[in-house]
Amino acid sequence: MPQNDRDISVAGPPPTEPATGDGAEPTGPAKVFGEEPAAPPAPEIEAPPLERVSRSYLAWIMIASFGASLALMVPLSYSLAVRIDDLVPGREELLGYVTGSAQFVYLVLSPLIGFWSDRMRSRLGRRTPFMFAGTAIGMVGLLGIAVAPTVFLVGLAWVVGMVGWSTVGQAIQNVQADRVPEEQRGRVSAVTSVMTQIAPVVGIGIAYTVASSTLLVFLVPGVIGSVMLLLFPLLKPEGDSRALVHTSEVSLKGLVASYGFNPRKYPDFGWNWLGRFVFFMGLYFNTTFGTFFYAQRLDMPVKEVAGVVAAIGIIGVLAAAGGAIGGGFLSDKLGRRKLFTMIGSTIFVAGAVAEAFAHSLPQLIVGAVLMQLAIAMFSAVDQAIVFAILPDRAQAGRYLAVVAFAQKIPSAIAPLIAPLIITIGVTGSDKNYTYLYLSGAVLALVGGLIIKFGVKSVR
Repeated sequence: MPQNDRDISVAGPPPTEPATGDGAEPTGPAKVFGEEPAAPPAPEIEAPPLERVSRSYLAWIMIASFGASLALMVPLSYSLAVRIDDLVPGREELLGYVTGSAQFVYLVLSPLIGFWSDRMRSRLGRRTPFMFAGTAIGMVGLLGIAVAPTVFLVGLAWVVGMVGWSTVGQAIQNVQADRVPEEQRGRVSAVTSVMTQIAPVVGIGIAYTVASSTLLVFLVPGVIGSVMLLLFPLLKPEGDSRALVHTSEVSLKGLVASYGFNPRKYPDFGWNWLGRFVFFMGLYFNTTFGTFFYAQRLDMPVKEVAGVVAAIGIIGVLAAAGGAIGGGFLSDKLGRRKLFTMIGSTIFVAGAVAEAFAHSLPQLIVGAVLMQLAIAMFSAVDQAIVFAILPDRAQAGRYLAVVAFAQKIPSAIAPLIAPLIITIGVTGSDKNYTYLYLSGAVLALVGGLIIKFGVKSVR
């Protein structure tokens, strides 16, 4: 594959064995006496060689990850809650239905997007066209939310926005699987994870400065995020993909197959998927209603919570950076991944319990800092595990979309279940966030244990 990035040095020779679809061994005609066996047919898709990435490449993928997370997470963390509170005050449960529905739509589309991305033949590469298209779609969604007069239309607009920004994030992950070798996966996953942790904090602060304008609350973080993420493919071009993709034909059988995998054939991939699923179910229990949770525990109006959330988040940035970078870099150095995912899930439990019983700002800060550290550590190191156990790296888009199910399904289900949990035992207007946060803690711990004892091929 022609490489346009001169800042990348080859870490080793490219794989000599062709990718074989779902991991099956290539077959060919039997050798006839006196004749050489026929060469096996070329695969439809080949994986690019793994190459050691330079510091400048690492810096730009960090910036791209920050931009994509800024555009996606500010609505999820703050601006959607404010918009819904403007339209229907006191109906906070509608936030769960809006975000959950959008997650469900993307959940259905993501394997198709990954399948198509693997087979994209273009001068720009396989992943870059999806970064550009996703950014345009995401901005349309944000504009729609800002001007929508009803919650129903807000929900429809967020479906568009979620599909766009999630497609961009998926493309950035696919590039990592395409290019980064095993010895750098922990650190690359760490720095991109840190960016996803920092982006919502910075983004909420930006949104708060323009809170007087509903339009700017959505568009300013979106525009800033768009510029930051699009600099990556422009300055570090992916390269032509036409030499990698020998046919871009898509069959109905292939599309159906892209939605799953055989856990018996790939047990490590299966156990890791299940562990991620359970962990993220606990995480989304404890983050979906964060704005309303802080408003209740601190007895503040929802609109004034942004400053508190931003302040707590800024304090937690150092913890998130320490968790992701410490876990990612140490897991590279020690060759131990599962140890750090287990540590991350345990710290998450401590943070969730602290938040569950917090009724003052200092207690909330302690819980939030522990949770941010834990999420960053778990996400960074488990992402490195995922890259190591992909059934077929040539189809990274397809399999990473399946991995994303383990995060997207909880993000769709948890906001639908959480409104039921927060009403358990409630007699007044306050919601039962204590029970919700304790439920999340239990699930996070179980998720870490599944990965620790289920995955065998990774230490």
